[in-house]
Parts: sequence; C-alpha cells; structure tokens
Amino acid sequence: MTDKVSIVMPSYNTGKFISETVRSVLAQTYQNWELLIVDDCSTDNTDEVICQFLGDARIRYMKNDKNSGAAVSRNRALREATGKWIAFLDSDDLWESDKLQKQISFMKDNGYHFSYTNYIEIDEESRPNGKSVTGPKRITKHGMYNYCWMGCLTVMYDAEKVGLIQIEDIKKNNDYAMWLKVCRMSDCYLLNETLARYRKRSGSISNHGYMKLIKWHYRLYRNAEGRNPISSLVLTVRNLFFGVIKKFKYVRG
Repeated sequence: MTDKVSIVMPSYNTGKFISETVRSVLAQTYQNWELLIVDDCSTDNTDEVICQFLGDARIRYMKNDKNSGAAVSRNRALREATGKWIAFLDSDDLWESDKLQKQISFMKDNGYHFSYTNYIEIDEESRPNGKSVTGPKRITKHGMYNYCWMGCLTVMYDAEKVGLIQIEDIKKNNDYAMWLKVCRMSDCYLLNETLARYRKRSGSISNHGYMKLIKWHYRLYRNAEGRNPISSLVLTVRNLFFGVIKKFKYVRG
C-alpha cells in the first residue's frame, strides 16, 4: 500500500447519491488514496453532504467558479492529483470494497499501466437491474478508436507512465477523450471481475437517441481529437458498428 491512488470525482447536483459514493471509497481495503472532488456549481445540497466527510484529510473538495462541465472538472482534479495511480469514480456510482486493492495488484503483478474491470448497473435506489458489462481482454490504440469499451468508474492508469492528461472542453464523451490519450501510452487490460456499480439514471447519456449520440461522437473526433470532417465521420460510423458488437457480446441481462 505504498503507492497512492488519486481518485477523480466530478460532481454536479448529486447530493442524493454522493454520500453513498464517498462511503464506498472510505470502505476500500486499500487505504492509501486521496479523493479529489470537484463540484461544478451544484444547486442542490451537495455542499452540505460533502462537509460531513471533510474531517478526513484524504478528501479534498474543490469548487469551480462557474458551471463548466465534467471535462473541466476532471482536468482540474488531474492537475491536483499527487498519486502514482489515477482512478475515476463519478459522484453517483459505487465501488466494491476491494476494487482498488485487486486492481492495483492486477496491474503490478502483470506490469500493466492501464486497466479496467467489469461492472453491474443499479437503479436510483441502488438496486441491481440485472445488467452486467464486460469488454475485450486487451484494448490497443486501434481498438480504443473502435469504441469506448470501458466504464469510467472502473478505469485506472499509472500516472508515472502516462503523464498528465488534459482534454478538450467537450460536454459529452469527455471520459472517452481521456482514454484515447492514455491508450497512446499503453494498451488497456481487463481485470475480469465485477468491482463497480454504475448508477443508471433517467438523464444518462445512454438514454438519449441515436442522432444525439452520433453528434456527440462526431464532435469527439472532430473537436477533441482534431480529425478532419471525413475522418471524423468514418470514425463515428465505425463507432456505431462496434457499439452494436459491444451490446451483443459484452452486455448481459
């Protein structure tokens, strides 16, 4: 437990959920971590909920000056991170108590610098909805362009290998933009265990229609990756194709 983990947690109006999320971090068997919560000008009771945890010196709470989106919040947390390992947990999702310990052991034992795990979906009352998600055993740079195979809440990478990651200010798919940068430094490997719980909420990106998804993917390649219009369109179409493959091959329930 000598290597610190920096946990990146953007928050916005998740006062209903964030207490349970933070408690899932406090419950980790691997205790050498710092939790970097960056609040994006929440208008609910997020401040009040977080204040009860600030007696723990490992929890750092920052607030954006104006509502800026998850990309800006994640960038800020990554600039503040001091750990060897970088992990991600959105403020409404949950980890199993041995998530960090198992994932760090998996990476160190195999010499990996970038990894992810399986996860299950839960509803707004934290009840499993019967759906579980996995992915390819190894994701190369080429494979990462095919699709965003990983759940953000499961990802971890070695900051000493990868360096500081900063992404363009895009409103959707900003986690995917990060993985595209990290994968240039290292392939990504699957720890084939279910170690996280993703909360499926009514406003989830996965609940939006295909036209919006197409638009967001195009903007990812065009704006965040700097691809030309034709390349961005080709990558978007390819992404939709591999999205169908993921649904049938890697999603159960």
